[in-house]
Parts: sequence; structure tokens; C-alpha cells
Amino acid sequence: MTIYNKLVRDRIPEIIEGRGETAVHRALSDNEFRAALLSKFDEELAEFKKEFEGQDANAALEELADISELVDAAATVLGSGFGEIMRLKSEKAAARGGFARRILLVETK
Repeated sequence: MTIYNKLVRDRIPEIIEGRGETAVHRALSDNEFRAALLSKFDEELAEFKKEFEGQDANAALEELADISELVDAAATVLGSGFGEIMRLKSEKAAARGGFARRILLVETK
């Protein structure tokens, strides 16, 4: 037996049971889901940082895909969706730019 107590993707119990194991799971309340999303963000960000620092591009992209899925879930909790995030991203890029020029602000005087 392995204890996880963490948020997993919707098909994970089905996949576990397909291997002949039993997956004990339950649906989270709204408040539990919000807390679980935050924990999952921490987990996935740590995994992304490990792969990104290790310069494993494919693994880092996989982790970004996981983070993107979490962003979409969080947007849904907030009553919106990924499209709204992309709209806001575009607005911010138009007003403040992106990160393409790799600018490090050292100081202001």
C-alpha cells in the first residue's frame, strides 16, 4: 500500500485499476480542491525547475504541460477559462512587453 493524498488527473484511478491495483479516491470539496491545486502547483513547479535546470527540454516541456493543465483548472475555479488568461497575457504583453529581450533590471536611480 502507498499513501498519496494528492490531486491527480481524472483518469489516474482508471489507469491504476487497469494494472490490477485498487485506487482508493474521492472527490474534493471546493475548498479542498483549491488547496490541492496550490499543492499541485508547488509539486509541478519543483519538477519543472529540476528539468529546466538540468536542461532536459523534453521533460521540462512535459512539466509545463502539467502546469498549463493546472492553470486551466485554477481559471475554472475562478469562474473563467484559459482563453481569458491568454487575453490577459496579450494585454500585458502589449502594455509591458514579454521576456524575449532577456532584460535584467539592475537598479534605478
